[in-house]
Amino acid sequence: MSTENTVADRLLEDARKKTAKQESPALGKAALIVGIIAVLASPISLAGWILGVAALGLGGAAVRRPAAAKHAKIAMVLGFAALVVATFFFTLVIATR
Repeated sequence: MSTENTVADRLLEDARKKTAKQESPALGKAALIVGIIAVLASPISLAGWILGVAALGLGGAAVRRPAAAKHAKIAMVLGFAALVVATFFFTLVIATR
């Protein structure tokens, strides 16, 4: 009985391979690049907040794709770090006035 499903299993595996080939890690890479730029720009509070939120958004969209999940998770961490650093510098500027 278990040998009857071999054709169906093979067809399912072929469909999964075709779907995996069609997925591109481009969104994850874009999120990672925006996350890196966000961390670098985070001492400028407004730029850090905007780019940090963009990195979180792109990372959240890309994390659903298996091909881009690793880059997306890193981008989300970098986006969050950029938000924290930008908030720190904003409060620092406000406190020194």
